[in-house]
Amino acid sequence: MLEEVFREQWGRVLASLVGFLGDVDRAEEAAQEAFTIAAQRWPTSGVPDNPVAWLVTAARNRAIDRIRRERTLAGKLHLLPAQEEIIEEFDDTRIKDERLELIFTCCHPALPLDGQVALTLRTLGGLRTAEIARAFLVSEETMKRRLTRAKNKIKATGIPFAVPGAHLLPERVDAVLAVIYLIYNEGYRGRIDLGAEAIRLGHVLALLMPEEPEVHGLLALMLIHHARRRARFSGDDLVLLDDQDRSLWDMRQITAGRAVLDRALALGGRGAYVVQAVIASLQTHERIDWPQVAVMYRRLADLTGSPVVELNHAVAIAQAGDPAAALRAVDRLDLDGYLYFHSTRGELLRRLGRDAEASTAYHRALELATSIPERRFLRRRLQQL
Repeated sequence: MLEEVFREQWGRVLASLVGFLGDVDRAEEAAQEAFTIAAQRWPTSGVPDNPVAWLVTAARNRAIDRIRRERTLAGKLHLLPAQEEIIEEFDDTRIKDERLELIFTCCHPALPLDGQVALTLRTLGGLRTAEIARAFLVSEETMKRRLTRAKNKIKATGIPFAVPGAHLLPERVDAVLAVIYLIYNEGYRGRIDLGAEAIRLGHVLALLMPEEPEVHGLLALMLIHHARRRARFSGDDLVLLDDQDRSLWDMRQITAGRAVLDRALALGGRGAYVVQAVIASLQTHERIDWPQVAVMYRRLADLTGSPVVELNHAVAIAQAGDPAAALRAVDRLDLDGYLYFHSTRGELLRRLGRDAEASTAYHRALELATSIPERRFLRRRLQQL
C-alpha cells in the first residue's frame, strides 16, 4: 500500500512541500522522512483516511524541526505554522494540489533540457537518481550532477514556483508537453518503463489543465502508441505496423486513448499533438484509411514544418497506393544523416522494382542503425532483394 501511495502521491506531497519551504532539496528530505515514518507506523496503526494530508503534515513538521535544529531560519521561525504533532486525520482538501506549479518549475526554459527531464522524473515521478541514470544510459554520478545543477539554477535565478501568467502560458505549456513526450519516446525505445511514467505524468497534467486540448492530445497519443508496444517486436526483430499481431494490442488502452482524443477534439484541439493522436487512432482501425492518414500528415507537416513529418507523409502516400509519388516526395528532403530516410527510400525503391538502388539505400541505413532490431530488419530486407 505504501509503495502505491508513493508512486501515485509522491509528486503531490513534494509539490506541497516545495511551495511551503521554497527549496527542492529541503522538500525532498522532508518527504523522504515522512515516507520513512509512514513505513514504520502504518503497518500497525493502519493507513490514514487521507494519506496525502498525513504525509504532508508529517513532512512539514519534520522540516520545521530540522530548521529549528539548524538554527538557520531562527529569525523567521514565527512565520512557519506552529504544528508540533503529526495530525493523523484531517480534511485532505486543506492540502492544496501544487503539482502544476512544480511541473512549470521543473520545465522552466532557463534550465537545460536534460535538467528539465531529469528533474521532472525525480520530483513529479519519484524515480530514484539511479533509475533515471539507467534510463538515459549515463552513470548515477552524472545524473546526480545533472539534478544538482538544475536545482542550483532554480535557486540562483529565482525561478518562481508558480503557474505562468496568461501571456506566457501557451509557450510554457508547449515546453512541458515536449518534456513529457521526450520522456515517453525514451521509454518507447524499450528502456526502463519511462513510457508508463510519461503516461502517468500526462494523466496528472490533464487533471490539472482540463481545458487544454493539446494536453489531452498528447495523453491520447501516448496511450494509443503504448497500447501497441508488445506487438512492435518479435524477439529481437522489429515488426512493421502491417505485420503486427493485433491480438497483442491492448484494446482497453486504445479505447481509453480514443476517449481522451474525443475530449481534445471537443475542446477544439487542432494542434500538433492532437493531429498525431488522430493519426495514431486511424492506424488502429481494422482497415486503415491511408488516404486520410496522408491528409492528416499533410496537416501535421504544415503545422510543424518538419522534414521528418514530410517523410511520414510520403510513407502514407505509398501506403495509399502511389509509391512513385512517395519517392519523388522523399527525394526532395534533406535528411541524409537520418536512418529512416534511407530505409524508407529503400522500401519505396524495392516496391518499384529498382533493387540495385534499394540495396544502396538499405546499406546506407544499415550504416546509421544503432539498435539490434533495426539492424536485423535491414539485413532481412537486403536478403529479400
